[in-house]
Amino acid sequence: MASAIEVLRTVFGYNAFRGDQAAIVDHVADGGDALVLMPTGGGKSLCYQIPALLRPGIGIVVSPLIALMQDQVDALLQAGVRAAYLNSSLAFDEAVDIERRAARGELDLLYVAPERLLTERFLNLLDRLDERGQLALFAIDEAHCVSQWGHDFRPEYIQLCALHERYPRVPRIALTATADAATREEIQTRLGLTEARLFVSSFDRPNIRYEIVDRDNPRKQLLAFLARHRGEAGIVYCLSRKKVEETAAWLETQGIPALPYHAGLDAEVRRMHQQRFLREEGLVMAATVAFGMGIDKPDVRFVAHLDLPKSLEAYYQETGRAGRDGEPAEAWMTYGLNDVVVHRNRIDESNASELQKRVERQKLDALLGYCEAPRCRRTVLLSYFGETSEPCGNCDVCLNPPEVFDGTIAAQKALSAILRTGQRFGAGHLIDLLRGRSTDKIRQFGHESLPTFGVGGEMDDQGWRAVFRQLIAHGIIEPDSSQYGALTLNAAARPVLKGETTVSLRRQQRPSAGKKSRFAGYASAPAIELDVADQQLFEKLRAWRQDVAKTQAVPAYVILHDRTLRELAQRRPRHREGLADITGLGEAKIERYGEALVELLNA
Repeated sequence: MASAIEVLRTVFGYNAFRGDQAAIVDHVADGGDALVLMPTGGGKSLCYQIPALLRPGIGIVVSPLIALMQDQVDALLQAGVRAAYLNSSLAFDEAVDIERRAARGELDLLYVAPERLLTERFLNLLDRLDERGQLALFAIDEAHCVSQWGHDFRPEYIQLCALHERYPRVPRIALTATADAATREEIQTRLGLTEARLFVSSFDRPNIRYEIVDRDNPRKQLLAFLARHRGEAGIVYCLSRKKVEETAAWLETQGIPALPYHAGLDAEVRRMHQQRFLREEGLVMAATVAFGMGIDKPDVRFVAHLDLPKSLEAYYQETGRAGRDGEPAEAWMTYGLNDVVVHRNRIDESNASELQKRVERQKLDALLGYCEAPRCRRTVLLSYFGETSEPCGNCDVCLNPPEVFDGTIAAQKALSAILRTGQRFGAGHLIDLLRGRSTDKIRQFGHESLPTFGVGGEMDDQGWRAVFRQLIAHGIIEPDSSQYGALTLNAAARPVLKGETTVSLRRQQRPSAGKKSRFAGYASAPAIELDVADQQLFEKLRAWRQDVAKTQAVPAYVILHDRTLRELAQRRPRHREGLADITGLGEAKIERYGEALVELLNA
């Protein structure tokens, strides 16, 4: 039997495992169960693909998304692995043919949707394979879908515990890129993996730079951010379907090729837009969270949020769709007080149990704490997942540290304004009161006669909005959904008003003109620097790859990754034998493309 490192080299074209990969592969190949927490782009797929190739029989991979299955299978076929998928995109006769190939032992890996896996027809196929000892393993990808309180809950995932009961001798590996301690425990319990070995890799994505800006003309802010990423692929997340469509249309008017994606679009339109994003260069997808899980495009250079996500887990997973190739990428978000009000209202008005509402409020509070923290973004984000780290020197807070000041007096003024107006008004009216604006509404309620009228002239509207946001993040005030987001005092407000405790607030500095005009992030692996001639060759290789991908109707990165092309352009092997030393070129790809590559390199 081939060793794991031989399979890694000859099939996938890599010389060494990364992080925990080798230990995971050995454990599962030896028949052990595993729960793997590894960041997006960390190489989770190899953790079950290689054991499936080492063990006798077929590996069954449970995957929740059609697009992910197609991409994974396309990539495996390129590497010479006998792989297929079963989902609703196939005609009946196509599905029957794949089932027969599986039964005859002609497949190494079979990807299947959870609802298909649990049908009597498919379970009968698994029974026959199990009787012959031909089930290599079960891999449950995107395992966080089992969490009822998670952002990607899939009811069918809960039933996957039946695999252990029905096939106790077959090893199982569950994998996810994001799970806090509570979600991790839920995965172990619901999937019957309490005895499984736990592998937790660092959640750090060092190649992603995080930046959050106070919302002030968000379209103008987004445009300035996108100027750093002209011609590059990225995702812009919005909360509503309407905003998605408006944003995509507006980006087009700005000369930025963009497409909308949300659950309200026709299924065929969604499929076509997703396919274009995967296969074309430099497209921007404006989307709701309906787009993203399982999107395996490695060269997404940025993820932007025009609205606050639901939780830090959601934020981590959505931003994690950038830079899967390990090259520098950016996660950018514009955020305002209204985001907090909208999310609190959504939680309070939902039909969820009080327990679930409390959990969701805690998750939202953690996200607000992240947004408002005056210290390294990466440190705060990783600490949420139980990981300690030093300041990264590569996020907006590290590069442009905010001033922290004693905000007790400002907090007292804000709290007094809330109290004296009966805890019935939102931030806009309270700011008018503090800044002494005699608006129709101020006069209607006689608020110009209050002692707090005009006491906040030392700050502009943006400054006061930041104060109210931070008071919410500190748990001193909160929006009341029953009063359309009116700000109300919590128990923690009393000692602040009485001067018994102090409040530290952050004052966001404006970025200096021209500072960091072009993003320079950190690559996960040593960067490959190309000179002018190498760059020209790299572009020729990309054009060749694009032609090959179009001919085969697959995404370009399925043929070869950018990093492989850069290495080819720099090292320029003159003979086919030299291709084996290039990262990402296994035997099947050398057999298929070696002659064309050598010819192009020698030209």
